[in-house]
Amino acid sequence: MTISESAMNPVDYPGTGSKFFELHWYAAYTSGNHERRVGQQLGQRSVEYFLPVYESVRRWKDRRKKLELPLFPGYVFVRMALPERMRVLQIPGVACLVGFGGVVAALPDEEIEGLKKGLSSGVWAKPHPYLTAGRKVLVKNGPLAGLQGILTKRKNLVRLVVSVELIQRCVAVEIDEADLAPA
Repeated sequence: MTISESAMNPVDYPGTGSKFFELHWYAAYTSGNHERRVGQQLGQRSVEYFLPVYESVRRWKDRRKKLELPLFPGYVFVRMALPERMRVLQIPGVACLVGFGGVVAALPDEEIEGLKKGLSSGVWAKPHPYLTAGRKVLVKNGPLAGLQGILTKRKNLVRLVVSVELIQRCVAVEIDEADLAPA
């Protein structure tokens, strides 16, 4: 038996079921402004990751510049089995994997897949403060179908605020009110 085979042997992890070896999405908390570097390192180590970004125009005294900024500052999402976590934690700039009471917590696959699908289809998005109160709605049509969030209205725009509960961050997306139903 090789070292890698013994490391993956369920007997070596008492009390763990087969889910311990399944691929799930996790939130890696990074040092400030290290999200892109962490993403590059994850790619070099063949770890699947997702770093959602949005465009923002910043103005200085002498110029304006269009920047791509992380949608969830301080976080990179990684898809892995828990025994692979050291490949992520050893990357410079990764502080920890988000969890509770010392136990790493997996994100619901639907949340990440919904975000990926929506952003790849060109849905407008920007960071939004985390909300605990508001009306929950379900998207019934369009690229975000099946996603739940909180409905907000600002001026004549309808927005859906989608929460990633584990990291207590939200993203606001513009949406047609006709595509929504009460949750």
